[in-house]
Amino acid sequence: MRTGMRAAMAAWIFCIGIWLAGVAAHAQSMPKDVAARVELYPIPSLTISDRQFLNGDADGKPVTVAGELRIAQGTGRLPVVVLMHGSSGVGASIEPWVHHFNAMGISTFVIDGFSGRGLTVVGPNQALLGRLNLILDIYRSLDILAKHPRVDPERIVLMGFSRGGQAALYASLDRFNRLWNKSGVQFAGYIPFYPDCSTHYLTDTEVAVRPIRIFHGTPDDYNPVTSCKAYVARLKDAHRDVVLTEYPDSQHAFDSGLLGVSSVVVSANAQTARHCHLTEGEGGVLMNADTQAPFTYKDACIELNPHVGGNPATAEQARKAVTEFLQALFKLG
Repeated sequence: MRTGMRAAMAAWIFCIGIWLAGVAAHAQSMPKDVAARVELYPIPSLTISDRQFLNGDADGKPVTVAGELRIAQGTGRLPVVVLMHGSSGVGASIEPWVHHFNAMGISTFVIDGFSGRGLTVVGPNQALLGRLNLILDIYRSLDILAKHPRVDPERIVLMGFSRGGQAALYASLDRFNRLWNKSGVQFAGYIPFYPDCSTHYLTDTEVAVRPIRIFHGTPDDYNPVTSCKAYVARLKDAHRDVVLTEYPDSQHAFDSGLLGVSSVVVSANAQTARHCHLTEGEGGVLMNADTQAPFTYKDACIELNPHVGGNPATAEQARKAVTEFLQALFKLG
């Protein structure tokens, strides 16, 4: 009986060895841009107004948003890029970035700040969610990532697009980190794509001592690059590490060119603050600097029907620039 048991055990171990070898061979044959593991996370957050955000007032509506962590192939603690979507939610244009980063050996964490709030798009009605609320979701995501055993907490970068680019840009503010970032870590860098830079917040040149790399298009009439140039100039005067890369022939969402999109279309009925000048007033009230009245999306400066469209050539240039930036920042071989 004991001999039979030993034989059965040996056969079982042999079979397990063959199975493990097959798994290893399969892993080696997987495309590099395929994640080794995918994990979905509930992110406890709040829905609050911009005034509450600016005042550090957490008396908001509790909400659970979601995040998808794709762990790149590799071992140990890996770098991560957190991706924050724009006014249309998590769309197809994020996928090329995710696969590209995974192929580099960088994990990705895609935040969905809309579905848990019952939202799909906010472009035609930006008042549905405060301009700063996505920053809170971002910081809450950092809570999760900072504790994950496969994440290097010193190598987490934030990247965002349009409304998410605005969040990625202003998430760098020291003041906002003090108010809302309870993770104990900071992002290693910030990569905003075509953000809205039209708001002047108090102490907004006091940003984290981390690199900020902004990518924008000259003809963008959704979030004009002009306001970003002015903000970058103020940041440089404050001796901050910031670079604005501007593409003269690229509209809003030009990186959709990574999907082969090359057409430019009107984003029907989407609201744009392209001619608004906003400033933080007393008590955290966002003011229309031109009217000296509290800002609303019914102000005369709000217009409709901006353009969006991809540019495959500049999309590839931007991807190359981002790649080189991350390779240097993360010290990738």
